[in-house]
Amino acid sequence: MSDHEFGAGFVSPDPEYAVTPPGAGYEHTDAHPWVIAKFGLWLAVSAAIIHVGVVLMFNLFVDQRESASVPQFPLAIDSELRLPAEPRLQRFPANEAFTHRTQEQNALQTYGWVDRNAGTVRIPIEDAMRLTVERGLPSRAAAPAAAASGDAAAGDAAAAPAAAAETPGLMPADSSSGRTMERRRQ
Repeated sequence: MSDHEFGAGFVSPDPEYAVTPPGAGYEHTDAHPWVIAKFGLWLAVSAAIIHVGVVLMFNLFVDQRESASVPQFPLAIDSELRLPAEPRLQRFPANEAFTHRTQEQNALQTYGWVDRNAGTVRIPIEDAMRLTVERGLPSRAAAPAAAASGDAAAGDAAAAPAAAAETPGLMPADSSSGRTMERRRQ
């Protein structure tokens, strides 16, 4: 057999793959360094040419735009500067927020008229809370008939929970937010 056989009847299709030349630091049949170097050189040259062409075209377009005396939109020259439609962006949002907070604090902490003709005034929050504690909140009086008979369905919201504890099977109705009672199965 020839020196190109690799056991079990396999013969190399190309004699140059059989032996690597002495002193070769790479596979001499796969990559040719001069071909790779030529490709890199042509790639660099073409990149330089493209960059120079782009810069020249850009400068040409800028010069054409600057030298044009006729505006692109001749009808827009005579129109005045118009503001965009509402709502517009705030120019100084931090200042506007500070001003709004200052006005709100002033309205919450001082006395003032809401409607002078109707006689409606505003008072500071601390005074309003103190007056509410002193005077109390308005409430409805219990219905005397419901309290006497113990009938929870006819009673008001204050009597309904007490009646539910006395009458088994009654629960606050979902549709009335607990103001009326209903009988449910358990």
